[in-house]
Amino acid sequence: MPNLFTRSVQRVIDAAWALRYGKPDTTTRSFSGAQTGRLFSDWVGAVGPMDVYLRRDLVALRSNSRRLAMNNDYMKSFLRMVRRNVIGPSGIVLQNRAKDDNGKLDKEANDLIEQKWADWGQRGTCTVCGQYSWLQVQWMVATLIARDGEVIVRKVRGFPNKFGFAVQLFSADHLDETLNTELPGGGDIRMGVERDQWKRPVALHLKVKASDRQYARHQRIPISEIEHLYVPEDFEQTRGLPWAHSAIRRLGMLGGYEEAALVAARAGAAKMGFFQQREGAGSYTPDETDEKGDFIDKAEPGSIEILPEGFEFKEFDPSYPNGEMPFFMKSVLRGAAAGLGVSYNGLANDLEGVNFSSIRAGLQDERDEWMVLQQFIIQGLVLPVFSAWLEQAMLKKAVPLPFSKIDKLMSPQWFPRRWKWVDPDKDSKTAERDISLGVQSRTRLAAEQGRDLREVYEELAAEEQLAKDLGVTLGASKGSVISEEKEEEDAAGDK
Repeated sequence: MPNLFTRSVQRVIDAAWALRYGKPDTTTRSFSGAQTGRLFSDWVGAVGPMDVYLRRDLVALRSNSRRLAMNNDYMKSFLRMVRRNVIGPSGIVLQNRAKDDNGKLDKEANDLIEQKWADWGQRGTCTVCGQYSWLQVQWMVATLIARDGEVIVRKVRGFPNKFGFAVQLFSADHLDETLNTELPGGGDIRMGVERDQWKRPVALHLKVKASDRQYARHQRIPISEIEHLYVPEDFEQTRGLPWAHSAIRRLGMLGGYEEAALVAARAGAAKMGFFQQREGAGSYTPDETDEKGDFIDKAEPGSIEILPEGFEFKEFDPSYPNGEMPFFMKSVLRGAAAGLGVSYNGLANDLEGVNFSSIRAGLQDERDEWMVLQQFIIQGLVLPVFSAWLEQAMLKKAVPLPFSKIDKLMSPQWFPRRWKWVDPDKDSKTAERDISLGVQSRTRLAAEQGRDLREVYEELAAEEQLAKDLGVTLGASKGSVISEEKEEEDAAGDK
């Protein structure tokens, strides 16, 4: 009965709809984006989960992205932008904020942790190979994720250095895309990533090299020792996509286009030509011939030469590139920049036609994206490595603090790089106004610049004390300046 009643109600609704709007046309789709036909023939086909396409295309995508990074100027520019903006010249800076029971910062403990973290980050200590500093590791991780789509960082606890901890880097090539199998209990291995029945990663199966070109076997490493870093574009995605995946074809074609235009321009500048022999022409003995016996002549500036009898000159003058090339190049690069998530002006190094307002508006969106990626690096790399390092360093007494207080001492705050605008004077005045209005704090302002306000004040105090000890006047206060001006006015009045 319920089903019969439901169907009856639906028929009444359909009849009322038909009277009001007419019967629906089942031959036409409601959404134009869902249409198929001759104009949309290259769109036909269902799109499945991301991993389906990654299993088939990931190796080729990564290879093409690396090829662009080797040979394409714009791809190299993009990777430099990633390294420069996500990590910056100083890296992601630690400021530990552990507090005592009274709520005040434990300055001695925080300073000690920060100092030991800086010591561990020196070249020769933080990586198992001893070749890189922690700053260089951050640069490489950000660059490799952008170029290859993913990178693997192993946390090696118990490593034989004074901190008992180091990191090991693996490129995406070590994770086998062809290793796919179902496991008992509902788990699986998908493209080298082992997952449980909830699709939670539990281990990575890394290929172990037997030689430079061959891999002998797989090594299973628990996920607790691994940070598999990639920016997902789908919630079921197991592996990472190169960030340039949608711009690879455009950038590759643009590189070939530029090369062809450059060759044509060079040939056109040479003003080359050919000697064509007419029928019945007499014999001619040239000064130079090539390996086929054809004669060679050279054009020199300002020279005029009489052609041999029976020969005529056919000019070869390529007319490309023409005036449309710059506009075409800009159009293509704007599309590539959109795919890469950066501004055209930054990618192409082209500041023609920009002003303060336009470049600031363009940089604002770009820098918001850089800050998103900075948080990704902090959450995926810096924080997990710091947590494992502090635990091991305290266990080994390299950080001589009670291990029982590790929960209190594990209080890092991270300050990635920030940027100055084109007109820093205006930003300084804005900051001064916000502080005077009470809507901005000096602590927050210093943090945005990657500085600790306490350290700033300590530096200022040290400068004042040093100047006092040496008898140097750093600068007159506002009151003293006014007093000096008043004294000068009074002296002028007396005269």
